[in-house]
Amino acid sequence: MAFITVNGKSFPSPDVGLNFEVATLVNGGKNANGEFVGQKVGRDQYKIDSLQWFYLDAATWSDILKEFRKFVVIVKFPDMVNNTWITLSMYPGNRTAKPMDSNGPGGLPSYYKECKVNIIDCGVL
Repeated sequence: MAFITVNGKSFPSPDVGLNFEVATLVNGGKNANGEFVGQKVGRDQYKIDSLQWFYLDAATWSDILKEFRKFVVIVKFPDMVNNTWITLSMYPGNRTAKPMDSNGPGGLPSYYKECKVNIIDCGVL
């Protein structure tokens, strides 16, 4: 089974840096006594942070980036809270990579280094 799928497409296992984040949203803060006053709002929000590959050939990196053309995507990944798989609507943060050599077709890069993307929960199931 793939570690992460986006729109049903398997992504390569990340090399380094992957962090899962779970954020709890609240509708309040602290009062004058420094006590928390508020409540949890909605459900916990997930973020796949620093999804990174040291090296990807140009075609693979392009295929990954193309999955984000529609911006909101369906992502299946391990849910560390419930120790099961979770599927959520998510959107990508910035996508970065370092192009290497120009031996590809038409002088394009043939591979990329330090390919990175963050994927962020849309807040809807």
